[in-house]
Amino acid sequence: MKISNFARATIVLLALSSMVACSSSGDMEAEVQESTGSGISSNDGSAQRAQQAQSEAERRAAEAQERVRRTAIQTTVFYFDFDIAEFRQADRDILTFHGRDLASNSSKRIRLEGHADERGTREYNLALGERRAQSIMNFLIVNGASRSQVENVSYGEERPTDTGTNEAAYQRNRRVEIVVR
Repeated sequence: MKISNFARATIVLLALSSMVACSSSGDMEAEVQESTGSGISSNDGSAQRAQQAQSEAERRAAEAQERVRRTAIQTTVFYFDFDIAEFRQADRDILTFHGRDLASNSSKRIRLEGHADERGTREYNLALGERRAQSIMNFLIVNGASRSQVENVSYGEERPTDTGTNEAAYQRNRRVEIVVR
């Protein structure tokens, strides 16, 4: 099973914060023992500090996860390679967040609008836009969305983002857009 970079960073952050909490509590513990003459209260104090540090690390990790989720949900355009209906590997994590968001909001509805560049016949580009939207819809369903929440529409080459006739313009036109209804 692959672990996302964010999950790795969260695990490392938790491990480091635990190590920092443990390493700094040893010095503090010795000072408290010297000043109080007993080790019992210092153990309670260092345990409490370690628990607070862990709680703080968990809170920060949860906030970071929420920021990542919000950013992912705001990403609504997914680009495709020439004559390909499979979305890019780099978009998997973002689409996973979209699927989970739909699963947790059963009343939310979206429309997937498939597009193609101007190369190819009108009929071919309509079919390609449909296949692109369908590939994203299937992934969203696997990740928790309901079929009734997703509508597919293909515009083929009819609604270009960029009217240029170079590769950069074609790239911007080969896309699926998520539109919240």
